[in-house]
Amino acid sequence: MGSPFRTLAGMRMRPTLSWTPTEDLPPGTTDLEQVTDALSAGGLLVLSGAGISTESGIPDYRGEGGSLSRHTPMTYQDFTAGAQARRRYWARSHLGWRTFGRAHPNAGHRAVAAFGRHGLLSGVITQNVDGLHQAAGSEDVVELHGSLARVVCLSCGASSPRRELARRLEEANAGFDPVAAGINPDGDADLTDEQIGDFRVMPCAVCGGILKPDVVFFGETVPPQRVEHCRTLVREATSLLILGSSLTVMSGLRFVRQAAQDGKPVLIVNRDPTRGDRHALTRVALPLGTALTTVAGRLGIPVDDEAPPPPHLVTP
Repeated sequence: MGSPFRTLAGMRMRPTLSWTPTEDLPPGTTDLEQVTDALSAGGLLVLSGAGISTESGIPDYRGEGGSLSRHTPMTYQDFTAGAQARRRYWARSHLGWRTFGRAHPNAGHRAVAAFGRHGLLSGVITQNVDGLHQAAGSEDVVELHGSLARVVCLSCGASSPRRELARRLEEANAGFDPVAAGINPDGDADLTDEQIGDFRVMPCAVCGGILKPDVVFFGETVPPQRVEHCRTLVREATSLLILGSSLTVMSGLRFVRQAAQDGKPVLIVNRDPTRGDRHALTRVALPLGTALTTVAGRLGIPVDDEAPPPPHLVTP
């Protein structure tokens, strides 16, 4: 088994921060008829991105006011390169975790769960790491980029709940409570080096190795078996609905391209243009909560007004 600290093809990779259209794209619409028709036909596969969680208080990466305008996410290569980078990450992530623990599913998450309960969906793939689809009641969600609710050891591979690590970090860093300038979609809070100070990082409780959140960092690849599972879901679906994703990175765009190549309808609900627009029947430029609850109403599907808090995210 090779070193877990290897880079892709031997090169340091930086995040894809932006995407600029190289062709004229059709404008967005407010017409929800095609989305309603696709859902009513059943067998629809949902692919969601950070935009579906903005109404829960978690910002997206690239939309208006997105976190990439002020923040470069931690890469796998930086995380594994040195202890100072990991101290910076875990201090910021530990503080950000508290915000994630307070986040509740919004109307968009609840609508997706309602569509699933009524048998209209073939599955849900999410690029998000916040667990809010599951908290809203969606089942069998594929977490393409993993989950902040778990941590994994890079040495022995042991997996453990994030809440357990949060407790250890609280005990080791009593009084750590800086005021962050903001929170990012990956759970990373904006802190200065001075605020981070000498924050203590906890090792693996099993072997003493390096702990990493069980998420796919920028510069890291999605596990091949997970990608293949998603490709199977696309093959088995009747149509693909994109919710709140710019599709800037290939991890999500590849499934849009696959669906289009297979002749399956692709529909997008996202306020800004996306890299997948040229493959889509339509892009609805409406807030997700509004759009999805409107569609649910047209289909006669009730959307719960309240959803329980996500207990798997709440820290003790």
